[in-house]
Amino acid sequence: MTTENKEEFQTNQQETPKKVVSITEAARINGVTRQAIYVAIKQKKLKAEKDATRWTICLNDLEEYRKNKYSRSKSTFEGELLFNNEKGFYSVNQVAKMLGVPAQKIYYATRIGMLKASRKGAAWVVHTDDIKKYCEKYIAQRDSSTEAM
Repeated sequence: MTTENKEEFQTNQQETPKKVVSITEAARINGVTRQAIYVAIKQKKLKAEKDATRWTICLNDLEEYRKNKYSRSKSTFEGELLFNNEKGFYSVNQVAKMLGVPAQKIYYATRIGMLKASRKGAAWVVHTDDIKKYCEKYIAQRDSSTEAM
């Protein structure tokens, strides 16, 4: 590097100072524990630098980590989204939340055949039509039997 290039490089660095945060602040921003941030750093999923005794994380790196972070809602199977709500496919937890019942009840209903669900990889996927049939057939019966008492 020539002296002219070095001076230009140093000037550019001085103009745009990096905004850095501690692990505690990064955890708060991401809504996770400090341990989760440590693990991400150790697995080299999050870039961080250690200044003597403290880790510092650039906000740009934290944003990049957040974009690339694993999310069940972004899971794919054979190139397609598993839980594509626009096409009517939901996870067991989403169905449970919609119906106001525990997720275990939905798993049980699929296991005994009351609710049709398909297995894609490690996940159970339920279609909107099957949810409607389940509601009409079993949830409505349950509600009417409790009213009779």
